[in-house]
Amino acid sequence: MVCIPCIVIPVLLWVYKRFLEPIVYPFISPIISRFWTKTAVQETGAGNLKGSGTADISTANRTTTASDKKDD
Repeated sequence: MVCIPCIVIPVLLWVYKRFLEPIVYPFISPIISRFWTKTAVQETGAGNLKGSGTADISTANRTTTASDKKDD
């Protein structure tokens, strides 16, 4: 048996996303954009990128030392 909130909450979320959000979003988006600003991400160069193009935040702003290098 499934509890009532497990049925009601997804249905309410679907109703909101499908019908209410297109009506409400144009009014609340200017208010949200004041508090939730996007910050620019600065790339320091291709040398600091690892793997599939993502940079490791902990090592992006420091130089590589001998202890950081991997021996093959």
